[in-house]
Amino acid sequence: MRFTIRPGHHVNSNQPAEEYLIPTALTWTPGPLSLKGVSYPRAESVKYEFSEKPLLVWSGTITITSRFAVAPDAPAGTTRLAGKLRYQACNDKACFPPKTLEMTVPVTIQ
Repeated sequence: MRFTIRPGHHVNSNQPAEEYLIPTALTWTPGPLSLKGVSYPRAESVKYEFSEKPLLVWSGTITITSRFAVAPDAPAGTTRLAGKLRYQACNDKACFPPKTLEMTVPVTIQ
């Protein structure tokens, strides 16, 4: 999945530098494919005026990769995977309330 973060903004990585920060997380609803793992890009360490130490963030366009396996009894054909991306966007002065972006992705099982 490719996500573009609005210019002048950033989101916390999946492993933020501080416990109180909300991590970005991509999750999938169980279905005909079983999730084998989610890989996040490497975070950038950035020092902002509002933080005492650098934060681990993403900005610009990021790609989060998910790996799936097809269940042996999964029926052939087209289906949809349902997922959610939870994140908290911030600029260099403040953070906004966390959001959850719901998505569906078409897949074809052969």
